[in-house]
Amino acid sequence: MYALSAYNYQLPAELIAQRPADRRDQSKLLVVDRRSGQLSHQRFDVLGDFLSPGDTLVVNNTAVIPGRLVGKKASGGRVEVLICSFNGNGRPSAAKANPVYECLIKAAKPVRSGSSLYFDEQLSARVLERCNGTYIVEFDADGDFESVLNRIGQVPLPPYIRRSEELQAPCDDRVAYQTVYATEKGAIAAPTAGLHFTSELLARLKTNGVAIVAITLHVGYGTFRPVRSQDIRHHHMHSERYSISAAAAQRINTARAAGHRVVAVGTTCVRTLEYATGACGRVAAGSGDCDVFIYPGYRFKAIDAMITNFHLPQSTLIMLVSAFAGRERVLRAYQQAIKRRYRFYSYGDAMLIV
Repeated sequence: MYALSAYNYQLPAELIAQRPADRRDQSKLLVVDRRSGQLSHQRFDVLGDFLSPGDTLVVNNTAVIPGRLVGKKASGGRVEVLICSFNGNGRPSAAKANPVYECLIKAAKPVRSGSSLYFDEQLSARVLERCNGTYIVEFDADGDFESVLNRIGQVPLPPYIRRSEELQAPCDDRVAYQTVYATEKGAIAAPTAGLHFTSELLARLKTNGVAIVAITLHVGYGTFRPVRSQDIRHHHMHSERYSISAAAAQRINTARAAGHRVVAVGTTCVRTLEYATGACGRVAAGSGDCDVFIYPGYRFKAIDAMITNFHLPQSTLIMLVSAFAGRERVLRAYQQAIKRRYRFYSYGDAMLIV
């Protein structure tokens, strides 16, 4: 149960989704019953058939920033920068009030502290220091930094999305790789379980008595950091910023007190709710840094069901899903999804675990 190898599976490369479904809610939906182990193959737009009046659907309203920047070093060598943490203004440096962010940097040769980076005539940067595999970078923008970033930054798609030119052209990732309810800027990756919702589907759910509650967790690098420890209990999660309003906490707590289900949309919502819930089972309003690592053996306090995508082998995400539904049951469900040609990962199909 604690061995990293226990969370491995073989996935044909052609099942890694390279682009979103033509319509968000037309993706496949694999429904998994935790108690009976029964599997049901559906389509996402019938989600309402599995929800009841009074259920509370909790969504993550974080918004992905165009935080991938391609530029050059002073030597002329190509450099790629990915902003890992973003809060609008960044934290000011000691010298001046330029935005400063934790970043990943990819270059042919390691980038040293003090190095200057150039992106276009309105944006340059200076590497301040290296810290645990990431870099602290100070940006110098001619004008408003966020406006410049929105103009030249790219959507930071996961590395397993590798499109040919003919596949790339018709897909607007700035729209597709964002949930329809994204309002709070700060994520470097989308909470992908939410990509399946349309405004029309959400409206139908509300009409049928399902409450929709938004919380925030800004997805950061830690969610995707590979697990290196052969014993998963030794893995340490990086923290991610979260926020739960008093109104959201009250609505969730009221629903649970009335005996209604709390359905988390995505592993980000699961982690946030579990982190913010005390032993008494009540969600506490507030904000801070969430670093909870959920793997089999964990006792859930806050959720009754969850919607999630299909995750990479040996990732913290498949470990979380296994903690909720059982490792063997999850791996069997994945094998059935592979057999039925489901699409995997960020732009792929979905699971509903009840």
